[in-house]
Amino acid sequence: MKLSYHPYQLKLKHPFKLAYGTRTSTDIVLVELNHEGHTGYGEASLPPYLAERIESVIAFLDMIDASRLDPFRFSETVLYLDEVEPGNNAAKAAIDIALHDLLGKMENKTLAKLMSIPTSGPVQSSYTIGMSTQEELKTKLIEASEYPIIKLKLGGNNDKELVEAYLEQATKPYCVDVNQGWEDSHYALEMAAWLSEHGCLFIEQPMPTGMIEETSLLTEVSSIPIIVDESVRRLDDLASLKGVCNGINIKLMKCAGIFEAVRMIEEARKMEFQVLIGCMAESSCAVTAAANLAPLADWADLDGPALINNDPFRGVRMVDGNMILPSGPGLGLEKVVFK
Repeated sequence: MKLSYHPYQLKLKHPFKLAYGTRTSTDIVLVELNHEGHTGYGEASLPPYLAERIESVIAFLDMIDASRLDPFRFSETVLYLDEVEPGNNAAKAAIDIALHDLLGKMENKTLAKLMSIPTSGPVQSSYTIGMSTQEELKTKLIEASEYPIIKLKLGGNNDKELVEAYLEQATKPYCVDVNQGWEDSHYALEMAAWLSEHGCLFIEQPMPTGMIEETSLLTEVSSIPIIVDESVRRLDDLASLKGVCNGINIKLMKCAGIFEAVRMIEEARKMEFQVLIGCMAESSCAVTAAANLAPLADWADLDGPALINNDPFRGVRMVDGNMILPSGPGLGLEKVVFK
């Protein structure tokens, strides 16, 4: 087994404005695992809030003994990666994704078939629109034409105006992501009621992660689901969320990859949580991996490739509002540029 990796920067089509900042690019680290003539691809995406950087990912990967990476023994491999150093979830996800891609190619199976994930029906994804002016919103809605659901980023001083602007210009179902932006519990309660009256599907991470009691109250009184994102990363986080929310956003970069994501979905179902499969600003590598899990979820927010200008792969595609996976084997990625 040979492990290689290098940094890459994804260029966003538009400045991406959230409750806690704006950015125009996202650093990633691309990983390759070569074994017996096959190559598996993986990706670590590094948005600022994850607190992982190119330097930390490379430092972690430098410590990896590639002979301990076994695509036929995922449980042992995950334990080994966690023993190397705690945290570094995006770096671990890159290895996990590459191992799954590699195994699919070795077995000549798609990832979905490899993991016995149903693929019988179409799976939709939302398209995320950062905080925007009305003119910016108009442009972004045109770009989102293939997507049947819109996710609006809120958490600023004009949330209602942004939603009203959307409703004036579009008729597609929508949800909102506040990215911890509602620090006033009374405002959060008011907005949840208002959004319910205006057809919102669900509210994602309305309040800061430390406001557990306030989020629990919001969940109790809200007539639309409250989904947490920043409040949950790995499997061990789920137990503390019972009664706090209606559902969780699982992202490969947070939970260290596909292996743990599937187990999180299984545990979430036992806890009667709804499940959203999401992504960071990611290339088609990580998003295609996540898209294979979408049939196991209630919603998918896997628009990463649509938000960037320099995707280094071709993978999952949007056709008539549905995600179409490559034919494989493995992730079925086509490399466009890898430098």
